[in-house]
Amino acid sequence: MSHPLFSPFELRSVRFANRIGVSPMCQYSSEDGFANDWHLVHLGSRAQGGAGLVMTEASAVLPEARISPDDLGIWKNGHIPALERMARFIHAQGARAGVQLAHAGRKASMHSPFAGEGLVPSTAGGWQPVGPSALAFGPGYAVPQELDQAGIDAVVEGFRQAARRALASGFDVVEIHAAHGYLLHEFLSPLANRRTDGYGGSLTNRARLMLEVAGAVRAEWPEHLPLFVRISATDWVEGGWNADESVELAGLLRATGVDLVDVSSGGQTPDAKIPAAPGFQVEFAARIRREAGIASAAVGLITDPAQANGIIARGEADLVLLARAMLRDPYWPLHAAAALGEEISWPRQYLRAAPHHSPARPTVERPDAAE
Repeated sequence: MSHPLFSPFELRSVRFANRIGVSPMCQYSSEDGFANDWHLVHLGSRAQGGAGLVMTEASAVLPEARISPDDLGIWKNGHIPALERMARFIHAQGARAGVQLAHAGRKASMHSPFAGEGLVPSTAGGWQPVGPSALAFGPGYAVPQELDQAGIDAVVEGFRQAARRALASGFDVVEIHAAHGYLLHEFLSPLANRRTDGYGGSLTNRARLMLEVAGAVRAEWPEHLPLFVRISATDWVEGGWNADESVELAGLLRATGVDLVDVSSGGQTPDAKIPAAPGFQVEFAARIRREAGIASAAVGLITDPAQANGIIARGEADLVLLARAMLRDPYWPLHAAAALGEEISWPRQYLRAAPHHSPARPTVERPDAAE
């Protein structure tokens, strides 16, 4: 039996073994932006688990682009060796490795959830957040410094240099983070962007920084490798960024050399009323794929194998990206294949546990071997 969820998918020269991806998920476990053993095991186990694509968490393109002091980074060459180690291990499991390039904007300099959240003051190593306008995200957040042209140019250059480091680290996919109320999404949304210059007002102007970043990254990222952009399809707030604008933006991104739009939603305001339910964002991914003529990824409360397979089968998205479901079960793709009666490659070290596995010859288990 062949299920679309387990069919291969190709973008440019990259072939994904199936349509299942690990969504970027912040781990808040870095020091000075460096990846460590936690990141290797966290991402590596999900590659072992059968995902076709394994994405890093949001990786800051500048020190001040971090959400918290504990964020992963890709702003200096010293970060490359640990990132390269992760990408190499992911590849060894038959998966493709992706990295998400990010700038937190006005949501920066916050404590990680493990540290009680709240603003990190300058006396404790905090820094000045930046944004399109001097509007705080909400209570407890700093008022950002409005970016001038020099600051905007530095952001674009930060993404450009990060793309070079991603290539040196051996990643197959780069994703630009333009969702969830972070800097590029802030420029897109009228709720955060009150500028009156060439970066504010009309959709063309509000999308200018997004397209400049995409163009800079595409110029550095090799022609044979795919480029993704994650967006929030809607702010879920009247007068905010909306689905119609997302479709228009997706077309502009396609013309800039972007290959896939990873479609999430929300994150621009703390009081948005989000109708979260299983697959509640899939309709946005389907519309962007259909109307903008670009590949899309669906994300958000996708947990059931039949549900995920249906999204691909109906042509609503080209990939499904799982987050919390992958935290609960790193081997979700292997278990999904078993549930659907699909053949999938297991790590050879785990074959004794694979469904319907018949060893080539009888084996004698050691007394201490795991059952």
